[in-house]
Amino acid sequence: MFFIAVIALMGVLLGAAAHLSLDGFLLAAALIAGWLLLFGAREGVARLRRH
Repeated sequence: MFFIAVIALMGVLLGAAAHLSLDGFLLAAALIAGWLLLFGAREGVARLRRH
């Protein structure tokens, strides 16, 4: 069931990306990548503080 939900979500995201301009798509991708990097760094720091 999880796999089907992931495929459906990918279809929605790819469909939305197909309707964006290249600049809008790259901006959204950069924002998402930045958010993921910040989240990963925050989790890494929290993990180091726990040990």
